[in-house]
Amino acid sequence: MKFALSFTLAACLLTTDLALAEPVEILSYESIDSRIRSGNPTLAAARFRINEALGRMKQSGRLSNPSFDTGLDHNIQSAEGKIEIGLTQKFPVTNRLALEKEITLAAVETAEQEVRDVERLLVAEARGEFVRILSIRERKELLIKQKDLSNELADFISGAAERGELSSLDAARARLSVLTLTTQERRLQAEESEALGRLRPLVGIAADAGVKLSGNAPAITVPSADSVKRPDLNAALIDLRAAGTGIALEQARRRDDVEASIFAAGERVEDAPDGLENEGIIGFKLSIPLPFWNDNQGNIDAATAIRDRKEKEVEALQLEIRHESATAVAEMRQWGALISDLNDNLLPLAKEQTDLLEKAYLQGQGDLQAVLTSREQTLELYGSRLDAMREFQLARIRYQTAVGKP
Repeated sequence: MKFALSFTLAACLLTTDLALAEPVEILSYESIDSRIRSGNPTLAAARFRINEALGRMKQSGRLSNPSFDTGLDHNIQSAEGKIEIGLTQKFPVTNRLALEKEITLAAVETAEQEVRDVERLLVAEARGEFVRILSIRERKELLIKQKDLSNELADFISGAAERGELSSLDAARARLSVLTLTTQERRLQAEESEALGRLRPLVGIAADAGVKLSGNAPAITVPSADSVKRPDLNAALIDLRAAGTGIALEQARRRDDVEASIFAAGERVEDAPDGLENEGIIGFKLSIPLPFWNDNQGNIDAATAIRDRKEKEVEALQLEIRHESATAVAEMRQWGALISDLNDNLLPLAKEQTDLLEKAYLQGQGDLQAVLTSREQTLELYGSRLDAMREFQLARIRYQTAVGKP
């Protein structure tokens, strides 16, 4: 009975602990784009640009509403009078409505590309934070391993100092080295918390949720040249096309709409000597504006200038894309060369030198300061490799963002 009660209590406590445990979100490098599409509030807000453009497109290219006309005349000197009703409608004599529809359709396409561009930038930002957090955690693991080695050395020196074989001053120096590594670990923890604070809202993770990074960043290889698929470039090209249509629209607006009316009238007139008579009238009226004073040339010139500006903006953006991608590729090659040099030459040599100094010190033939200095240098080299790998990945992200590669 006591065993069953203890088991039940333990189960209840375990259930409570699980309920109170912090939720953990698993995030991989490959899942960042899908998480942003489903959970980023900035992207969700940007999607309404498409609805705005669709609404404007639905409203464009329509005839103006007809007007209902009515009039009443009465002769105050007699019983004569007249009542008239009619409908008036304006009609364009050019293809203005079709051009307006075409421009608003281009605006819908532009809005779609703008939303994709917002997503492109958000994915790049989130991937950069993912890489930084991964690098921080790898550096923390490196520090923990180095701290364990330093603790072992400090314990050995302390034991030897108690036996009078080594100096107690060396033991204190070794302990100080461990504390230094602990301080560095805490600083990295603060940097990780800061980076997580930037990553969570980007991928739609709650502020109180833990984040578990799954998998690794892509391999350290320079990607081959990719064709440019930038949404902002596509949007600029669509705007350029729409600007050409805008010139045609302003040229079409040289001619104002004609106005057609149909009307019916009833009139009572006095016809001497027969007296008052009723008459009915049905008529049609057409009003054609004459382009004497306003040929809309100012708006045509403005639309032409807009088209010319759009051309230069496309050229400038294409040049910027080429520079961004070329710079990112050059950075990747430089960081890749440094990583290879560290792996093949510097790190093996530093590890070998540290092992020799430790062995000599333990045999009473060396100095502890030389051992600690060599360990610090080796740790710095490992840290430099992690930094180089991080910068390579960030350069890759900049390259993919520059060419619009998902």
